[in-house]
Order: sequence, then structure tokens, then C-alpha cells
Amino acid sequence: MRLITVSTCSLQQWSLAWEENRRRIVNAVSTAKEQGSSLLVTPELSVSGYSCEDHFLEPETQDIALEVLATIIADDVCEDILIDVGLPILHHGVLFNARCLFKDHKILLFRCKQDLANDDLFRETRWFAPWDRSRQNEKYVLSKELRAATGQDRVPIGASCIEADDCSLAAESCEELFTPKSPHISMGLNGIEILTNSSGSHHSLRKLDTRIELIVNATKKNGGVYIYSNQIGIDGQPRMMFDGSSMIVINGEVKALTSQFSLSDETVSAVVDLDEVTSHRSGSARRMQAIKEPLYPGIPLNASLTSKGEDIDPSIKLSPSIEVIYLAPEAEIALGPAAWLWSYLVKSRQSGFFLPLSGGIDSASTAVIVYSMCRMVAQNVKDGNEDVIKDLRRTCGEADGSNWLPEDPKEICNRLFHTCYMGSENSSKETRDRSQKLAESIGSFHFNADIDLIVAGFTTLFRKLWGFDLRYKVNGGKDAENIALQNIQARSRMVLSYLFAQTLTLVRKRSSGGTLLVLGSANVDETLRGYYTKYDCSSADVNPIASISKLDLRRFIKWAITNLELPVLTNFLSATPVAELVPLAAEMTDEQDMGLSYEELSIFGRLRRIERLGPFGMFQKCLVLFQDMTPRQVFEKVRRFNHYYGINRHKTETLTIGYHAEAYSPDSNRHDLRPILYPTLTWAYNKCWNVVERLEKAAGTEKP
Repeated sequence: MRLITVSTCSLQQWSLAWEENRRRIVNAVSTAKEQGSSLLVTPELSVSGYSCEDHFLEPETQDIALEVLATIIADDVCEDILIDVGLPILHHGVLFNARCLFKDHKILLFRCKQDLANDDLFRETRWFAPWDRSRQNEKYVLSKELRAATGQDRVPIGASCIEADDCSLAAESCEELFTPKSPHISMGLNGIEILTNSSGSHHSLRKLDTRIELIVNATKKNGGVYIYSNQIGIDGQPRMMFDGSSMIVINGEVKALTSQFSLSDETVSAVVDLDEVTSHRSGSARRMQAIKEPLYPGIPLNASLTSKGEDIDPSIKLSPSIEVIYLAPEAEIALGPAAWLWSYLVKSRQSGFFLPLSGGIDSASTAVIVYSMCRMVAQNVKDGNEDVIKDLRRTCGEADGSNWLPEDPKEICNRLFHTCYMGSENSSKETRDRSQKLAESIGSFHFNADIDLIVAGFTTLFRKLWGFDLRYKVNGGKDAENIALQNIQARSRMVLSYLFAQTLTLVRKRSSGGTLLVLGSANVDETLRGYYTKYDCSSADVNPIASISKLDLRRFIKWAITNLELPVLTNFLSATPVAELVPLAAEMTDEQDMGLSYEELSIFGRLRRIERLGPFGMFQKCLVLFQDMTPRQVFEKVRRFNHYYGINRHKTETLTIGYHAEAYSPDSNRHDLRPILYPTLTWAYNKCWNVVERLEKAAGTEKP
């Protein structure tokens, strides 16, 4: 047997928060050593934080990263353990996303990332260059701080393995796991036993399944110990929420796993037998490939990391395999955006949240996510998490030295969460009552504020200027009047929301004052269609449901009835979605008004972004998907979606920062870059129309 204890961690690193990042790394090292570990892996760019963005290009950022690294290497806590941390490294005038592997105050290697993430929310090639695999190793000249800490002046930089006296290990980074020709393939065929991966991988629904499947299959097929470390929480860029789930896997078996949605740092360890890797790799087919694999350059480490033979402590037990529990998407919606909201609230140093609670399923979903956050915080308080307790007291305005602890999630909700039903003459008693009952169920500070006087102020001014009254369409008004009257209501609610957000701590006589974060509730489907008013309540500080579909939100609300013990939500599920911006007698459902169902919007969204289909491609696919429609009806649906998507693209440029949950999110800040001004797309529509005519003629249903 060759037993080794290895560790990984999920850390709440924060870009440019150098002291805090250093403290968390050193604390993780200390915990790993207490667990008897010989190796600790930390997340990607753990020294600087992953989301420095254009700060990476500043010499100051690069210099401070080296200074902080030097203090970590020099710290006595970091003795007697091999440590893997990440930082930006400038080498020969080129910036690399690098790992630093060091032990006992000596740097063994700067390992540079070879495959950069440059899709989805990532833009790594804006700052970094990939390491050319053919370059292998070069010499990196250390800064004066690192020379003082290590006694070295030059160390290897590139892509190599570490060869200890009794085992070998090598590193890959985040995106390299997802590429077809991952470095771990060559590493494994070279006999490298321990593979590390330092990651900055954000959460999206159902993504953890893919991540674990890749790691499990990699080690099941090629053998090896795979140590994966991921950040957790928000790291300066709130469009990404890292979801932890750091893990240790050997030969396809998961041995340790951190929480997916945690409010605190976690370090876990596992005891594994490297001889099991040797046995797993004994197949003849692998041997035939291994002898043909180019050699991986090695860096010597004159130390042993394992205990073996007579040196084995019989009290040390191999870590058992654990069963991975995959959360349902509804549970991910409850926990992911909730952890995101807490991280944003703490790091923005604001005093709570304000939400216009309309009585519809979208704002109800946002409210329930906040309540889920309060449940998470309450559990952390119960568990004695001192960091969470400290942050909660500060956020709630408690005086220094306060010993206040909440009794339950509803008490936290009442201190942090403020909701308001902003009714008008077009609002119904049903939505008002639903808002009130939900607020009572979760404990939010709730009140009603009718907006009719505000709307009347605008319409009175209009009449005074132009000599006539604006009328709804049902009362004989034109389309422009009808839309203008709806938008006055919607935008008044936005202005009122910010008034309340800035003053409610004063109203509630909170001595520390402070401002609330305004929450938005626009879902991804309505954003795609442009079915919202620009600068209405979709314009907020943050939006936890920004890239979640209406269908997923309905499933989430149904899930929350039982799992979050909120039976009041049953009334929201049975309610028909309506905007309540026109007289109730003329009100249409949202789906009638859009001319598209939420299910259809969800399908179009996936076809547009994930399958990358234009109008004609959508039409062809939907002819197969929408079997209950005629070709003409399918064409009209496709044309309607693309028409409104095009004319409303300008709205997405003002979208609130939103939680990234779906790959088809239309967030144009960094995820989905498209033109703002669209032509009519006549060429594609003509191709669709030619197919419609051909199919109708073949079926004998052609129309004049």
C-alpha cells in the first residue's frame, strides 16, 4: 500500500481583496494539515481572485500577486505540505493564468494554463495567453520578494509534472477538463498518479452533473487520483456565482465532496491508496497506448508524500466512496440564487432587499428565493458560523458588541427583506391578497402603496400641455396612448422602488441607516420576447431569476410549497399571469398578449442560443417539434418570435445584473453578444415561406 492524504477546498475568494484571500488560503492550509494532508489544491487564481478582469492587465495587480504569494510561501503554516495556488504571471512580456506549486518555502513550478475559457461568460483570452504545449519548460526569474521568501532566483515555468520520491502529480486548470484533448489524458498515460484541477467554474442549472461525470469518467478510464478545487460565491463579477463542489476522486469513485451552495469556506481531505491506481492501469490496451505517449517533463521533489509498507499507521483508514446527491433543478433554483443574493448583499455592504411584490409568479419566485436565503443563513447561525453571524449583525444594523441571534428564518426575513404591493385602479383584489399572504408567510416587512396619484400627476401634466386626455384602447384610445398609460404605471413603480429602498431604514428607525438593494423579477422568456417595459421594475440592482424560464419557475414554486413549507404558493400556481396595466375588463393573459406561450418561448430561446439556429433553422426544427400546428402556423410563430426579439434588443442593454442559470440567457453584457439594430430578415423569411407553400401544395391546403 501507498497511502496518501490529499485535500481540496472551496474558498470565497474576492478579486483584489488580497489580505482576505491570503487569510483564506492559509486557513485552508492549516485545516488540511490538521487532517493529516500531504497536498492541498486551491481554486483557480486563488491569490488574486478570478474576476479581476481588466485589472489583470495592470502591472500593479501582477506585482501585488507576487508579493502576496511570497508572504504565503514564507508563512510557517505552509511547511510540510505541498500547496497549489493560482495567480497571474508575466513571463517574457506575456501574461499567463498560472498555478504555483511549492513546498517548504521552495517553488517547484509555475504551471501555465494551456486551454483558455473564452465562451459562455468567460473572456480569458482578453487577458491571458495560452501556454504553447511545444514549449514545455522555461526558466522564470523571481521577483525580489519571492527571492527573499524562497532563496531561489529562477524556477521552472510551463507544463510539467512533479516527481516526488514515491509518487508523481501534475496540474490542469478548469477549462482543460472540458476540452476534447484534456491534459489529464497524456498525464495518465505517462503514469502520473495524482491529477489536480484548480477551477473557476460558475453555476448553471444541471451543470454539476456534467462536471462530475467528466472527472469520474476520466479517472475510471485512465485511472488516477483527481483533486478538483472550485471557488464558491461571488468573486467581484456578480454575473458568475461559483458553486464549490470541490472533490477528490480515485479510479471513478468519489471520496470527498464539498457543498455546492455554501456560505462559508470548506476544506475536505481523503485518504487514498496509490497502489490502487497502479492496479487500475494494468490493462494491456492502456499499456499499448502508454508506451507510445510522448514523455511528460518532470520536476524532482526530493521528499516522500506517502506512507507505505512498515511506515503505514494502522489507525489511518482509507476513505470510503460516497454517493453524490444531485439536486433537482427546483432545489438548485432555491439554493443557488439564494447563496448568490447573500454573497452580493454582504460584499456590497448594503442593508437588505426591497421587492415590488405584484402577486404574480415571477415576483413570488424572487420573494421565495430571498426566504430560502434566510433559511440558509438561519442554519449557518444555528451551526455557529461566526463569519455569517458577524455579517448578519452588520447587515441588520446591530451595534458593535451586539449578541443578537435570530430565532428563525422569518425573523431574519423581517429584518432584511422589504416588500410592497404597488396597486393601481387596474389591479385586482386577488393579486393584492396573494401578495399580503405570501409576505405574512415568509415574514417580510410588507406594505401597500397605490400609485394612482403618481399616474394622475403625469396624465394631468399631459392634458395641460396638449389639451386632451390619454385613453386606454378599451376606452377608444389609440395604441400609442394605450402603451403610454401602461408604461407610466410600470416606470412609476421603478422610481417608487428606489425611493423606498433609500428611505425604509429611516422609516424603520435603524440607527445605522443604510440602503436596500432593489430586486428585479423579469424571467428569461419575457426578456427574450422583450415583454417588459424598459426602466420599469425589471430595472433593479440585481435579479435572481434573470435567466430562469417561466416553466422552471412554476416547477420551483410547486416544489417550494412542500419543501419550503409555503402552502400559500398554491394560489400563485392556479392564477393566470396578467400584467394588470389596463382596465380589468380588457385584460388579456400574458400569453395571449405576446402571441406566444411560455413553453414556446423557452423552446425558441434554446434553439436560438444553444443550437445557434437562425429563423430558417428554427422553422425547420419547429416543423418537427410542433406537430399539432400547420406549417403556416409554425412560420407565424417563428416570425413573431424573431420580430419581437429584434425590435426589443435595445432593452437588453439596460438589463439588471442577473443570476446566470440557463445557457440560453440573452444577457448581452458578456454572454450573448448580438446586434442592437436588426433588419427585417427577409431572406430567411422567404426561405421559410417557400417551404410553407411547398408543403401546403403537397397537402392540398394551399391558400390564395
